[in-house]
Amino acid sequence: MGNLTDDMTRLRGEVDALRSDRGALMQDLARGAKDLASSVSAMQSGFSAAHATMAKKTGRARATYVSRIKRQVGRMRKENAADLAGASQVWFGKAK
Repeated sequence: MGNLTDDMTRLRGEVDALRSDRGALMQDLARGAKDLASSVSAMQSGFSAAHATMAKKTGRARATYVSRIKRQVGRMRKENAADLAGASQVWFGKAK
């Protein structure tokens, strides 16, 4: 019976060691997840700050671009209206 007792004692020791290792692993995983969440949060804050800075820098350029496009479209609409009016005069004669 000595061998069985020794084997059971050894097996119990291995179970305890594995349980301890599993507990340490779970703690390491929890700590790693917490650290990862913290670093992701910091990274997102950095992205937000960079985006705000970029928006401030490019806001004036966007406004200038939109203004220029509006002028160009307005000019094109006037030219188109003039072309249509000219074509109408040619096709139908002068309007009253």
